[in-house]
Amino acid sequence: METAFQLLVNGLALGAAYALVALGFVLVLNATSAVNFAQGDLVMAGGMLAVALAPLIPLPGLVLLPVILLVMAGLGLLLALVAYLPLRNRPPVSVFISTIAVGIILQNGAAVLFGPEPRVAPPLLGDGVLRLGGVAVPEQSVAIILVAGLLIGAQHMIFAHTQLGRRLRATAQDPEMARACGVPVTRMILVTFAIGTACAGAAGLLLANRYFVTPTAGGDLILKAYIAVTVGGWGSVPGAVVGALLIALFEVGVSSVFSYPVALGALYGVLLLILMVRPQGLFGEAVRRRA
Repeated sequence: METAFQLLVNGLALGAAYALVALGFVLVLNATSAVNFAQGDLVMAGGMLAVALAPLIPLPGLVLLPVILLVMAGLGLLLALVAYLPLRNRPPVSVFISTIAVGIILQNGAAVLFGPEPRVAPPLLGDGVLRLGGVAVPEQSVAIILVAGLLIGAQHMIFAHTQLGRRLRATAQDPEMARACGVPVTRMILVTFAIGTACAGAAGLLLANRYFVTPTAGGDLILKAYIAVTVGGWGSVPGAVVGALLIALFEVGVSSVFSYPVALGALYGVLLLILMVRPQGLFGEAVRRRA
């Protein structure tokens, strides 16, 4: 019972961090109808930023989080200005290639600045354990669940209950109609990139303590974000979160019973089954056009 509860907490923590990655991915996808293949490397950049800030601000990661959110949001604006806006009227493959190029630049920049060795970011609060119902669970895992939950909840509140959120949703649903109604579509796209990249940076901080961070970590993370969005349904924010939790379930739960390769194979088997039975994903619409 104790081991099962610990696995559940660890799986929820990993899934919550993955959910932030997938959330940022799907927000940009909805706003632009283009895939940001730099999302995984942006997560890596957030983790490396936490590593770089730790000696300068020797405080828990929770204190570093607002700084990382602001810096990464600025990086998201730069990404939109360089890799998306100049190419948005070109064929979709142009943005596809430009975001891959940005990811490669981030990878090599991190390798030059930090080297290829795995790095660790400071914990959100501490490295101790908490007693929950008589069961010891890592303090970091609980903190990851709470912080990721707060960030996802804040994103939902903004999109569902604010004027900015209504404009962002209008831009995602029909940019031409939104522009005709007076919505500053380009500005909303910039805001979406900022929010999506800030989510990636936060995920980098959350993951870089327990799972370390390397310059090449982005490739694995973008693949998981892509799987989460495919399982949940293209364009579905709740689906991206559920898909991320499903990935963590296999990585933590199934691998604890069998092995990581078996868990990975089973995950891809479930992915193929979902694509055959419900090609639009668990929460997706029956027909949806995406670049």
